[in-house]
Amino acid sequence: MAQEHPFAQYVRILGKGRNGSRALSPEEAYEAFRLIMAGQVEPIQLGAFLMLMRVKEESPEEVAAAVRAIRESLQVPANAPKVDLDWSSYAGKKRQLPWYLLSTLLLAESGVRIFMHGASGHTGGRIYTKEVLPQLGLPVARSFDEACRQMEATNFAYLDLEHLSPKLHQIIEMRPLLGLRSPVHTIARMLNPFDAPCVMQGIFHPGYRDIHQEAGQLLGLPRMAVIKGEGGEIERNPDIACLVRLVRDGALAEEEWPPMFDKRHIRQDDLDVNHLMQVWDDSREDEYGVGAIVGTVAVTLYTMGRAQSREQAEAQAQAMWQGRNKNRFRAAA
Repeated sequence: MAQEHPFAQYVRILGKGRNGSRALSPEEAYEAFRLIMAGQVEPIQLGAFLMLMRVKEESPEEVAAAVRAIRESLQVPANAPKVDLDWSSYAGKKRQLPWYLLSTLLLAESGVRIFMHGASGHTGGRIYTKEVLPQLGLPVARSFDEACRQMEATNFAYLDLEHLSPKLHQIIEMRPLLGLRSPVHTIARMLNPFDAPCVMQGIFHPGYRDIHQEAGQLLGLPRMAVIKGEGGEIERNPDIACLVRLVRDGALAEEEWPPMFDKRHIRQDDLDVNHLMQVWDDSREDEYGVGAIVGTVAVTLYTMGRAQSREQAEAQAQAMWQGRNKNRFRAAA
């Protein structure tokens, strides 16, 4: 009889049926993902494991343990600069432009050092950060070293999962094959490879608020916010109330921020990236877009502890928007 593969036990734990299966313990989840990252798992095992966990739904404990295992495999430079804010971008946009990019650039302009990471192309019909940044005249890093240099020069860098973790990128690219997103979509968002003291998270499905918030607490993050962002990205929809789930020095909290406008705006049909630059330089008006930018910055400032109330955060964000360098994209062009 053939000897059982070391990874088989983790598939068995998740797949023993309605009464026999259970979630992985933190130690089991850590070891399972350590084996995955080391390339010691057969493809058929990986597919079965990911889909069993997806059906069960990943727990905060599993996510936190997986993040710890994966971070050990990342090649982060020892002399990396201090990062203030970790920002994940894995969803893509299909109904609205990626206003969150202007929010991050506004924060970077004010001195906040931001590391953004994400994945692109895994879901059809969406536009992704990796595709938009070059159209804004901004470079896309292809290594941790490049990302470090860009953050030191401009306070902002984006590194795609393809270069951050080729193994995780390979797994996310399995979505068309499996037909479903995998737990890696949740886990990758939480990686925070530069150990930033503040992490922003955007989700689409409300049920994942708890998973991200509690995983952040388990990971010991000093500050973190989770919002149901527009399209699943970290972007406040100014037309509706925004529930902000927080981690503050180990404690969980939540607040509901009211809509920024009295009535909803009509959604525009085109997703022309030039629209972003035109709103930035004031050559085009867009009340919704400015609301999304300012509102997202406000939530971020509050999460970072740079404002003590929603009203103060929104006032600071509005002042930053009014004082922005309107010529930045003209100079790039």
